[in-house]
Amino acid sequence: MKKITIAIDGFSSCGKSTMAKDLARAVGYVYIDSGAMYRAVTLYSLRKGYFKGQTIDTDALRRDMPDIRISFRFDPDTQRSQTYLNGENVEADIRGMEVSSHVSPIAALDFVREALVRLQQEMGREKGIVMDGRDIGTAVFPDAELKIFVTASPDIRARRRFDELKAKGQPASYEEILKNVEERDYIDQHRDVSPLRKADDAILLDNSHMSIAEQKAWLLEQFKHATGYEAD
Repeated sequence: MKKITIAIDGFSSCGKSTMAKDLARAVGYVYIDSGAMYRAVTLYSLRKGYFKGQTIDTDALRRDMPDIRISFRFDPDTQRSQTYLNGENVEADIRGMEVSSHVSPIAALDFVREALVRLQQEMGREKGIVMDGRDIGTAVFPDAELKIFVTASPDIRARRRFDELKAKGQPASYEEILKNVEERDYIDQHRDVSPLRKADDAILLDNSHMSIAEQKAWLLEQFKHATGYEAD
C-alpha cells in the first residue's frame, strides 16, 4: 500500500490535533503537531523575556533560532506524542493561555516560519505522516495527497477551549478565550508570510456540530478514497 502525506489545516481550536492524532493512530501513520512547534518557540521567547507586551525582540530570537531544538517523543502511557524543547518535555507548558495569547505574533515571523517549515519538510520526507497546522497544505506540503481544511464558528471553538482548560484544572475565562480566538483568526489570515487559507484542492470540514466519533469516521472515509485502503 502506498504511503501518502495528509495535511490538516484550519482555524485555531477546531480540534485539528485531536482528529489528526486519531487518524494517524488508526492508519499507522506518524503524527506531527506543527502548531506545537510554534508554541514551543513562543514558550522559549517568553522564558527568555523577548516579549514586551506583544512586541518581540526579533533580533534576539533570530540569533537564537539555530539553538532551538524541537522534537516529538511517543509516550507509551498516554499513547500520545509529547513536545520537547531542547530536551525538556513542555507539552503542558505550551497549552496554557499565556502561550496561546502570544503564539500568533511568533508564527507571523518569516525567519521562524522558514526554520520550522524546513524542519517539518524534513520530518515528512518519507511520507506516511499526518501533520496539522495553518499552512501545511499550502506551504509545507503543497503536493500532499490528502488535504483537509477545518473550520467551526468562533463561539463554539472558544467553548471547546474553555471546557478543555477547565477539565485540566487550569484557570480560564470564556470571554478572554473568545477574544483570543477572534484575534488569532485575524492575525493568521492577514499575516504576510503563509497566511491561513484553504488550498484549492483541500476538502472543507465544518465540524461545528460534529462529535469526535463522527469526525473520525469522516476522516477515515477520506483516507480510504485517497489510498484505497480499508482502515479499521
